[in-house]
Amino acid sequence: MLSERLKQLRLRHNLTQGRLAARFGVTQQAIAKWEAGRALPEPATISRIAGFFGVTTDYLLGRQDSLAAPGPVSSVRIIGAVRAGYDAFAFEEDLGSAAADVRDAEAYRYLIVKGDSMAPYIREGDLALVRLQSELKNGDLGVVVYGEGEATLKRYYCSNGAVTLVPFNDAYESVTLRGSELERFMIFGKVVETSTKW
Repeated sequence: MLSERLKQLRLRHNLTQGRLAARFGVTQQAIAKWEAGRALPEPATISRIAGFFGVTTDYLLGRQDSLAAPGPVSSVRIIGAVRAGYDAFAFEEDLGSAAADVRDAEAYRYLIVKGDSMAPYIREGDLALVRLQSELKNGDLGVVVYGEGEATLKRYYCSNGAVTLVPFNDAYESVTLRGSELERFMIFGKVVETSTKW
């Protein structure tokens, strides 16, 4: 796979084998062998080639289909606290920002976890990285708003027209919303990562 992708990338950048060889301090014959699949570059050279073309080594080696290299670390807004219970309100209060390994910072928010209903896996003071989206799949960890604007971070399940919000902490009970209770129910986003940073 490296042979095919190396050749594709070289041609896409209008480079001859000789010019690419000069860039990496090898012979044109070495590039020809790599592209023909008769030899492989050293691991360090593979990494340098990937960096030169702006792709990942996994892409170069055929382990992934995405061309793009990981994007730079983005600064994601921290907008307030979501209580890991059932008695807090959703609001957007600007509390600064924190770094996240995401491409589109505007599609994410950090929220500060309060309460212990998601312990021991998620603790008070943790930062929850939330991808803003309006749908969740069963079993997803999400941030939802319901009732009079209460926000909570819970495991989400939907079945037979009812939504059930499940805590990790056995000291808390699950909450099931049905009928008119769902009229004020809104999915804020999916929790993709939590970290102890705050």
